Amino acid sequence: MNSKPTSGKVYLIGAGPGDPGLITVKGLECIRSADVIVYDYLAAPALLRHARPDAERIYVGKKGGDHTLPQDKINALLVEKGRQGLTVARLKGGDPFIFGRGGEEAEVLIAAGIAFEVVPGVTSAVAAPAYAGIPLTHRQFTTSVAFVTGHEDPAKERSTINWRALAEGIGTIVFFMGVKNLPQITGNLMACGRPSHTPVAVVRWGTTSRQQTVTGTLADIGEKVAAAGIKAPALIVVGEVVKLRETMRWYENRPLFGKTVVVTRAREQASDLVVRLEALGANCLEIPTIEVVPPSTWDPVDRAIDNLAGYDWLVFTSVNGVGFFFERLFHRKKDARALSRARTAVIGPATAKRLADFGLASDIVPESFRAESVVAAFANEDMAGKRVLLPRALEARAVLPEALARRGAVVDEVAVYRTVAVDKGRADLLDALHHKQVDLVTFTSSSTVQHFKALLPEKGLTLMQGVKVASIGPITTDTALALGFGVDVTASRYTIDGLVEAILVHWGDHG
Repeated sequence: MNSKPTSGKVYLIGAGPGDPGLITVKGLECIRSADVIVYDYLAAPALLRHARPDAERIYVGKKGGDHTLPQDKINALLVEKGRQGLTVARLKGGDPFIFGRGGEEAEVLIAAGIAFEVVPGVTSAVAAPAYAGIPLTHRQFTTSVAFVTGHEDPAKERSTINWRALAEGIGTIVFFMGVKNLPQITGNLMACGRPSHTPVAVVRWGTTSRQQTVTGTLADIGEKVAAAGIKAPALIVVGEVVKLRETMRWYENRPLFGKTVVVTRAREQASDLVVRLEALGANCLEIPTIEVVPPSTWDPVDRAIDNLAGYDWLVFTSVNGVGFFFERLFHRKKDARALSRARTAVIGPATAKRLADFGLASDIVPESFRAESVVAAFANEDMAGKRVLLPRALEARAVLPEALARRGAVVDEVAVYRTVAVDKGRADLLDALHHKQVDLVTFTSSSTVQHFKALLPEKGLTLMQGVKVASIGPITTDTALALGFGVDVTASRYTIDGLVEAILVHWGDHG
């Protein structure tokens, strides 16, 4: 055996049980620095967002009974990448050393002389019951717990599980990968002395927004699981602690739990909305319909920047407008001092906050977050002869510049960004709509509505039957209605917080 490691290194990382928030800090650091990501079916896809843009991503399956790549091929792949001198993040659902075959992969790496580290993960055996409201130990119920495979190596001549010891000596038993063998598991436990009335819970897709929990007893859990259509991946929890779920269940009680929400916002902006919705229990399907990109030419913006001393007002109508404007300002070797003469106005607190990031407080922040409100906010300002710079989207409405011009202002509109259509998620969207897996679609601008409609096939609005639509404000709602969508929710505050609040109120009223 060659004991000298190559320059490459493999990290065997526990990706956690499904909730991407349960990844360890070290695990996340390894993902961010890896040259290659080798990941399983149960590793949360959201974790891949933390990978470097140039990192190679290799999916190896490991779905129950359906392996995209057999284990020996996975082992060979890890060795190959390690010998190439690459840093490899091997993402495995749960913990790599608890029924994750991480020990086998480590042995192969040792034999090949490849350096490796193990990064433990939160095992689903602990996390899934916890998210179902079931503590595995409790002083009033049990002080022992066992983790057992529910699917032994089929090559074995006979089971190596000591069923009598489990039935008589262990308080809580957690079975991995045992749904297909549930009748045999319950039968063996009862045959070896475990009372038939012992509580049992089966938790599918634990710690994710698809979590589903069925409870019963050893005598009837098989029938209940079959009736509920529970399939892998799922854990089986046996023991008196299951009774505590009646009062301790918390994860599945969140107001949007079980709802699938399509987020159409540009990916770089979607995180705030996704975080808010997922915290309330929703399963978010990110289908960005637009991408925010620089204008085709910076010439008008550059001319405005070179003449900033001549402007009385700068008006920003979006967070994007602020960001792109200052990025170009810095590119021109200037900073916020170049704006010392001009006063500022914004649409909404989010835009004001973004402006504050660059050291500027806004002189005008209207109560209502739309162009008409900015116009009203200028009612007490003498705009005659005032020069106004309006850095905004190429596709923005004409309401604001026209209204200011009628007040006597000289308005220079410059496009600091534009939105373009993207369709990378079209196949996933259509599949989800076709299978009736979408409960709500959110629209945060007229452009998201227009480009979403473009993703649908001809007469595709039929796919929206039974799907609710939530809009961030009346302008977006008008666009949606004009394009044939029904709108169930229109936020009264035209912000992400306002949209989320409106969705909560709607589902609270309508269930």
